[in-house]
Amino acid sequence: MAIIGFISLGCAKNQVDCERMMYRVQEAGHTVTGELDGCDVVVINTCGFIDSAKSEAIDHILMAGAMKAEGRIGKILVTGCLSQRYQEEILKEMPEVDGILGTGSFPQIVPAIEALLEGKLISQFDSIDAPEEESWRILTTPAHYAYIKIAEGCDNHCSYCVIPSLRGKYRSRQMDDVLYEARMLASTGVKELIVVAQDTSRYGTDLPGHKRLLPQLLRELARIDGIHWIRVHYVYPDEIDDEFIQVMAEEPKIVKYLDIPIQHCNDGILKLMNRRGDGAFLRGLIRRLRSGIPGLVIRTSLITGLPGEGETEFQELLDFLSELRLERAGAFPFSPEEGTTAARMEHVDSDIAMERAQRVELLQSEIMDDYNASMIGKTLEVLVDGFDEEFEQFYGRTYADSPEIDGRVWIACQEPLQEGDFVQVRLDGTQDGDLTGYLVGEDSQ
Repeated sequence: MAIIGFISLGCAKNQVDCERMMYRVQEAGHTVTGELDGCDVVVINTCGFIDSAKSEAIDHILMAGAMKAEGRIGKILVTGCLSQRYQEEILKEMPEVDGILGTGSFPQIVPAIEALLEGKLISQFDSIDAPEEESWRILTTPAHYAYIKIAEGCDNHCSYCVIPSLRGKYRSRQMDDVLYEARMLASTGVKELIVVAQDTSRYGTDLPGHKRLLPQLLRELARIDGIHWIRVHYVYPDEIDDEFIQVMAEEPKIVKYLDIPIQHCNDGILKLMNRRGDGAFLRGLIRRLRSGIPGLVIRTSLITGLPGEGETEFQELLDFLSELRLERAGAFPFSPEEGTTAARMEHVDSDIAMERAQRVELLQSEIMDDYNASMIGKTLEVLVDGFDEEFEQFYGRTYADSPEIDGRVWIACQEPLQEGDFVQVRLDGTQDGDLTGYLVGEDSQ
C-alpha cells in the first residue's frame, strides 16, 4: 500500500470533493496525509476559476515538481477545475505532472492512483453532467463544523463565468442522501453545517416536480440532533421567495446569515452579465430580507471593472453599498476568462479594475467598523474555534461570521474553553477589525 498526499485548493465545494477522494483512497488501504514529504503520489485538487486561482494551482504544481526532482515525492496527479479546463496543456507544458483527472472523474481516484504507481500515464475525463456518486468523507475542517454540498454544476451561465463548462449542468443530490450525510456528520461531533453548492437556491429544481426544495431541506436539517447552527451560502437573489424567508426567520438553528452573490447593481452591467433582476430588484430584496429576518447579516461578492463599467456605473455601486450597508462584502477585479462571453466584450484594464476593488474594500471597511461598533455591549452566542498561541487567547465566531472568510471574536476568560463549545460572550470592543468580549459571568479582563 502507498502513502498518498493531498492538497486542496479553491472553494469549499472543492474541499468536499477532496475529502471524498481522500476517503476512497483510505478505504482502498492506502495511507492518506497532508504532509507531502515521502509520499508515493501527491494529489493536487485545483481551482481554475479566475487568474489568481490558476496561478495558485500552478505554483503548487511547480512546488511539487521541485520536490519530485529532489526525490522527496513520487508521482503527481492533478485533479479538479484546472485539469478539466486545460486538459491538453497541463501534460504538454508541465512534464512533472504524471496524471490528470477531470471534475467528472473524482470517483476514479483510486484506479488512477494505482495506475500511476504501476508507471502508467493517466488522463481521464468522464462526463461532467453525470449524477453525483455518493461516498463518505475524511473531514479536513475542524471537527465541530463541516461543509455539506447539496448540488453540483450550474445552469446560470453568467457571461463572465466558466463554471458550467467545468462542472456541468445543475444536479441536485437526493434529499435523503443529504440528510443521511448530515446525520452522520452530527454523530461525529459536527455542530455547524454550512450548506454549499454553486447555487443553493435552485436545489431541487432539476428533480422530478421541479420545485425549490431548499426550504424543505433546511427544515429537515434543523430537526437533526446535535446540529446547533445551519449556515447557508451562495443563495442567488432571483430564487429567494417568501417560503425561504419564512424558514430562515422561524428556524432557530438556521443562523441569520446569508451569502448572496450579487456581483453588481447597475442595470446595464447586470444585463451584460446575464444576471436576472436589476438594481431596483436587489434593493427591494435586501429590504424585504431584513424586514422578514430580524438580525440578518448579509455577505455578498462584487466584481469591479466588468464590461460596461465606467466611472458612473462604479459610483453607482459605491452608492448602493453606502445606502444598504451590507455587513460583509468581498470585491474582486474582473478576470476576463477565455471561453466566456464577457472576455470578448470591451472592459477596463486590470489596473483600473484592481483600483476600484480597493476602493470598494475601503468603503466596506468603514461599513464593517460601523457594524462592529453597533454590536458592542451585546451578549451573543459564540462558537469557540480555537486558541491562538501568539496572542494567548481563545477565539470564536458569532452567527454573523462564516469560517475562513469573516472575522473573529477574541474571548477573555479565566478558565480554558473547549474547541467546538458554544459560549455566551458580552462584546466590549474591537481589535484590528475583530470583536472582543468576555464570558458572561466573568469579569472583563
